[in-house]
Amino acid sequence: MYRNQYIIGKSFRMELNTLIAECTAYDFKVMLEEKKPKSWLKSVSAFANGMGGSLFFGIDNDGIVKGLDDVQCVCESISSRIRDYMDPLPEVEMVPHDVDGLHILQLKVYAGHYTPYYYVGDGQRIAFVRVGDESMPATAEQMVRLVLKGSNKTFDSLHTDYKAEDYSFTILANSFKNRTKQEWDKKYPLSFGLVTGTGNLTNAGALFADDCPLWQSRLYCTRWDGTEKGDAINDAEFTGNVLMLLREAMNFVKSNTKKGWEKLPNGRKNKPEYAERAILEAMVNHFIHRDYTVMGGEVHLDIYNDRLTVTSPGGMYNGMLIQNLDIKDVSSERRNPILANVMAQLDYMEKRGSGLTRICNETKALEGFKDELKPVFKSTPTQFQTIIFASSDTPNVGDVSEMKLTERQQKILNLIKESPTITGKQMSETLSVSQRTIERDLSALQTIGVLKHEGKNNNGMWIVI
Repeated sequence: MYRNQYIIGKSFRMELNTLIAECTAYDFKVMLEEKKPKSWLKSVSAFANGMGGSLFFGIDNDGIVKGLDDVQCVCESISSRIRDYMDPLPEVEMVPHDVDGLHILQLKVYAGHYTPYYYVGDGQRIAFVRVGDESMPATAEQMVRLVLKGSNKTFDSLHTDYKAEDYSFTILANSFKNRTKQEWDKKYPLSFGLVTGTGNLTNAGALFADDCPLWQSRLYCTRWDGTEKGDAINDAEFTGNVLMLLREAMNFVKSNTKKGWEKLPNGRKNKPEYAERAILEAMVNHFIHRDYTVMGGEVHLDIYNDRLTVTSPGGMYNGMLIQNLDIKDVSSERRNPILANVMAQLDYMEKRGSGLTRICNETKALEGFKDELKPVFKSTPTQFQTIIFASSDTPNVGDVSEMKLTERQQKILNLIKESPTITGKQMSETLSVSQRTIERDLSALQTIGVLKHEGKNNNGMWIVI
């Protein structure tokens, strides 16, 4: 499909920088290589598969305008090569420009709706994507995303072979009842898009099932000693139901951050290190908007002395870089709309607007906030990261402060108070959790200074401080 294929006679002076500024991405070609069409058609493929872009013919790699002898001839050759070597045909526009008396040609390639767009030639059929300023063959994971985009489908809506009758939604039902104060209806899994009419789970249903069968639904948590990655004070790994991952993420944050307080004449005033709602919003965003087609990817939660970062697979869904945008203008484009809808029903996210704005607002409302502590958002084509800085008014380690314990950690302390020689295995059996979970909680309690162990592992005893 071509839009205004030839616009000859529209000569005007325009600075090269202005032309480039109008492009999401661009390539320079000093001339049209008619006998090597792949050298430039790979960029046409990449632009059509992404956010669009422009090729400028008549400009060398250093950005120096060399000009073209016959612009109309180049237009005709480009049109012919695109018809012969591209499948499907991308939407393009060819616009000649006059720069300092020299003629150049801008080939605008628009973001396509029928991805993937292939280069077909030399016995090859290759879809290209943009990686930085290069056009590279799409990986298997990128091909999955392009096919989904071109078929107007999302990962979470795809049907699976998992039978709904073999899975339950107890965690989801309990969360729905607790957060909405409404009873769970057995028809909800179907109406929410978690179950198909033929009785199978969708990928969204698999993510919300109690025993989530999607192994890429994982969370890695680490509390680092210092402001950079080095020695880990505490770490944990979780796999399974997305609501369980959200709960464990918040528990890990509560166990590994300070909740300081200021002494007042008639009591004390809490001064948390982080705004809990901001962290919750960040975790929800990353679980909803992450790219689940990345089979070897997971959400990472890293806590340092001065900040907390959340990183997940998949950049912005529209392909843009978040650091180049004004947060206030970022619309909520959902890679996984079913997940987003269910989380909205649970009141875990705004039904309208951007969660990024809410993260900023919640952090700004925290006492001790300074402009330099505002959250930072970064993205690449393959990942998204949220950085939330600790409040400057929170007491440092060693000052009067307290850690907010999880319900399970408080139960562990109660068990130890009743029986100081109790073993980790006995605790795990009493609380019906894995021994590895108990070991993580014991390590966290020792790290924050509320618990210590004396004697040998076999016959020692626990002391609650």
